[in-house]
Amino acid sequence: MPYLSRIWLNPLRTGAQRMLRNPQILHAAVLQGLCGDTTDERVLWRLDAENPRRAGVLVLTERRPSWEHLVEQAGWPSADESQALIRGYEPLLAQIARGREFAFRVRANPVSSTRHPLNPSAAQKEKLAANPRPRGVRVPHRTAGHQLAWFRDHTPRWGFEIPATSAGEPDVLITARQRLAFTKPTPDSGRRKVVIETATFEGRLRVHDPDTFRQSVLTGVGRARAYGCGLITLAPLPAGG
Repeated sequence: MPYLSRIWLNPLRTGAQRMLRNPQILHAAVLQGLCGDTTDERVLWRLDAENPRRAGVLVLTERRPSWEHLVEQAGWPSADESQALIRGYEPLLAQIARGREFAFRVRANPVSSTRHPLNPSAAQKEKLAANPRPRGVRVPHRTAGHQLAWFRDHTPRWGFEIPATSAGEPDVLITARQRLAFTKPTPDSGRRKVVIETATFEGRLRVHDPDTFRQSVLTGVGRARAYGCGLITLAPLPAGG
């Protein structure tokens, strides 16, 4: 049974600041909430840090997790209010049906593949020269217009569509855009810089392929899922609108 968790982080604590700066560190902390081997389990998470006084981490897991370590390291361990909430996700998944509408939020990494990037980096040039790579190299979409177009183009393969508003426009907005830059370990004990362009999409969706959509919710969409992208969270809307 899948579980959706929400853990509060205290931005004033050193442990939280390290996690907020580096998705690699936060990803490792999230995996520590699961007992045993996590190599075969898809764990999705998202950082919602709009509130400067506390940041929320949403995590979707296949098994019931434990978040005491996160609260101790980066939250308010002595607070009266619960700092980590865990809920079974099956009741929401059971509401998925063709034509059902949901309010949604997803943070994604809009990228496309090309063999002819404009102003390719040294790493991209090396990859293209060393390997035929039929799909080329991945390049990010950096403008809001391109990111919205990328999102709308991909929704059919994720099992849903974006209905139109009363004004005839697609009912989806980008509510946040961020460029993440951090380092991660390499096999030779060095460090490698990682740069990810992210966009947070919010709006209304309509399910057109329930099985595909359920899979998208459980396994995430797009790339950079280990770094906080791809988790679709839903809120039910009245049937038919």
